[in-house]
Amino acid sequence: MPELPEVETVRRGLVPRLVGRRIVRLLQHRRDLRVPLPAQFAKRVEGRTVRAIDRRAKYLLIRLDDGKTLIAHLGMSGRMTLHDAASAAQHPFDRHDHVVFETDEGWQVRFNDARRFGLMLLATDEAVPRHKLFKGLGPEPLGDDFDGAVLAARLKGRRTPIKAALLDQKTLVGVGNIYACEALFLAGISPRRLAHTVQGARAERLVAAIKKVLHRSIEDGGSTLRDHVQPGGELGYFQTRFNVYDRAGIACPTRGCGRTVRRLVQAGRSTFYCAHCQR
Repeated sequence: MPELPEVETVRRGLVPRLVGRRIVRLLQHRRDLRVPLPAQFAKRVEGRTVRAIDRRAKYLLIRLDDGKTLIAHLGMSGRMTLHDAASAAQHPFDRHDHVVFETDEGWQVRFNDARRFGLMLLATDEAVPRHKLFKGLGPEPLGDDFDGAVLAARLKGRRTPIKAALLDQKTLVGVGNIYACEALFLAGISPRRLAHTVQGARAERLVAAIKKVLHRSIEDGGSTLRDHVQPGGELGYFQTRFNVYDRAGIACPTRGCGRTVRRLVQAGRSTFYCAHCQR
């Protein structure tokens, strides 16, 4: 599933071609994704100008000029790709191009979702913060107000392993399996450590590591392991910088460590770490 860096990469790629542009046509090639698409979808979106594109957790928030927000989630395999008039003519629609937006500038945004776990909903701007999709979500890890004290407070009293706590979107949002493994390695914290013990300096180290990993991945266009592509069609390449994720049996990258990366299963998910460097 795309994590925060992949969704943020998509957001940044869409902004230059959508913000300030009018949607002149919406093509809907099926009635539903994970949930039904909005009723009278084309009628409600065509003619609207995109004011802004924001992100909350792993959701894109496409703000329209009539006070509505299009909430989009990429699901497991979804992607949004851009096509100008020439490339659109050369590339007929794929059978998984379920929703297509056309702008007054002649660009297309194609939402392709082979597994159909994505979604698109319409809500008023005022209703978005209270929407059930966002109820109970934790803070944004890249926000200026997210620091060690905030994380420590959210971990207080929790006796689940810290890796599982990081994957819980009520702790913080957008950090999935890849970035939890990488951040814990940078912070020198074992994925087995109980969450409630990550306080003080440990929490500060972990927050700094989370921010560093997420920023690096965004700069690299995200991680392309299977489905993720940037809107322009480019692959992400943060996977070339993985320290531990999917590197079981390979030497730990810490100079002088001399151990190998291990793999364990936690709550059905693979965790990669160095038992020597992470305590």
